[in-house]
Amino acid sequence: MPREITAFSNPLVKYARELRDKKHRRGARQFMAEGLRILTEARDTGRLPRILFYAAGNADHPLVHALSIDVEMAGGESIHTTPDILSKLSGKDNPQAVVGVFDEFDRTLADLDRGTSGIWLVAERLRDPGNLGTILRTADAVGAGGLILIGECVDPFSVEAVRASMGALFTIPVVRSEWAPFLDWLREGPGQLVGLSLDTEHDYRAARYETPTFLLTGNEAQGMPADYAAACDLLVKIPMLGKADSLNAAVATAVMAYEVLAQQRGGSSAT
Repeated sequence: MPREITAFSNPLVKYARELRDKKHRRGARQFMAEGLRILTEARDTGRLPRILFYAAGNADHPLVHALSIDVEMAGGESIHTTPDILSKLSGKDNPQAVVGVFDEFDRTLADLDRGTSGIWLVAERLRDPGNLGTILRTADAVGAGGLILIGECVDPFSVEAVRASMGALFTIPVVRSEWAPFLDWLREGPGQLVGLSLDTEHDYRAARYETPTFLLTGNEAQGMPADYAAACDLLVKIPMLGKADSLNAAVATAVMAYEVLAQQRGGSSAT
């Protein structure tokens, strides 16, 4: 049966709140996700929170009730609490109806099957959690096989990144790797590495993309290192017709991903 917690000083509340801190999160190997839609989608992929917090007023909501039962049947803990405590956990004045504490689920390159999709996204030194979340949503939208994070990227399990992903963290495999192991893995099988760069004359719509295509997006401020660009099979650019010299990393990734998808679906704009 769910238990009630109404005190801010409760150790479980303190523990969950501390998962907002990167150091504590890494030590605990757990993270927070919030929102009924996200937690329901997580359940649909086979992942349930270890701890489920929900406002007592939402106890009769059919989805909350079903989620609570599933969590308890899986050996987790279901807790009804107050909106103020949910606000403390989420860091928002208007908290979601539910907050879950999940185990992290890191994957490795060896876990990936490049044959499952024609599109894969690769991001190098991505620093903004909003960009990471948006790229994950793009990956989900185009049916990408996964997102590979290269180097010192923002933590995909941070509260901000999880929130921005709108549940895609649970549907898209995420792998963290350094450059050399990634490149070795990539060259062990089929795969065209396509880099987004301003230092090329190849228009992204005129290029032809092989299957599977691995789209490499560089750091938001610095772009990708020269040796990374040299290792790409193809460099392409998105034309900039205004005064801005580049697109947001997540926007550029989305534009590229949909061009690749269009070609792979038979609607190629390449000549």
